[in-house]
Amino acid sequence: MRIVLCYPAESRHIEQIQAVYPDATVVSAGQERIAEELPNADIFCGHAKVPVPWEDTVKAQRLRWIQSSAAGLDHCLVSCVINSEIVVSSASGVLADQVAEHALALATGCSRKIPLFLRQQHQREFIRRPTRDLTGSTVLIVGFGGNGQRLAEVLHPLKTRTLATDYFPNRPAPLVDHLGGPDELYDLLPQADFVFLTAPLTDQTRKMFDASTLSAMKPGAVLINVARGGLVVEQAVVDALESGHLDSAGFDVTPEEPPAANSPLWTAPGLIITPHVGGQSGKRIDRMTDLFCENIIRYRSGRPLINSVDKKLGFPPPVS
Repeated sequence: MRIVLCYPAESRHIEQIQAVYPDATVVSAGQERIAEELPNADIFCGHAKVPVPWEDTVKAQRLRWIQSSAAGLDHCLVSCVINSEIVVSSASGVLADQVAEHALALATGCSRKIPLFLRQQHQREFIRRPTRDLTGSTVLIVGFGGNGQRLAEVLHPLKTRTLATDYFPNRPAPLVDHLGGPDELYDLLPQADFVFLTAPLTDQTRKMFDASTLSAMKPGAVLINVARGGLVVEQAVVDALESGHLDSAGFDVTPEEPPAANSPLWTAPGLIITPHVGGQSGKRIDRMTDLFCENIIRYRSGRPLINSVDKKLGFPPPVS
């Protein structure tokens, strides 16, 4: 059994993995060697950010299980993997605390006009300007998986009226005032002062926030994206900001990462961009390894995996 890793595991993490699967050979390939190591893997854990030979890997019929080290699965759910017998599990919820915290930072950065006041500070200006409230506002969370649920918990003390949409609208949502299906998005958008994107990137969600969707948002609303850049149409967001239809936006992810030097996102008014750091944490690798080891134990004993993915849907369905 050959386990190939492509996340920044340290020697102690490799020892932890080896302890739960003593007979396996554990290879930490990193981004540098993952392309050559992947076809020889029985189990793969990680997130390849470089081109890898998925077609050749599937044809080799050796790889049995992919444990993504990210909540998003667009990096590995290519058509050949979807149509294969390879089992896939995600890291949904592992970094939900950090993503929710970052979403809150972006939202309050927009609402309290932090970029504006930083520019004033650099110019030695001390001028009061209007701000707005996140507390007591109506928020809409698009995608109510692990990250969306944790965000609802973080927002609850701020006394927000919280709406959400999800592929499974019948799941329990005690902190949400209304949980609807994707078909309710256009009904809910005009009600929201803040819209948070926490949905996975799938064929159904790619470019879902285009000119039509953005125009359905309440005038003066704020858009926060801590999911995947591909959920939005770049120029449509820029147009909505430049016209003033959107008050501001906070993006931890962009359609192209990094944005091209001439991308209009860099100069779009009211847009805060952070370099995909929402999931960063000093405990990230520890928590990812803990999840992987628990799933190894489950995998070896034939028990259901945590965050087992429905490959046709592109994410883990809720556990009943």
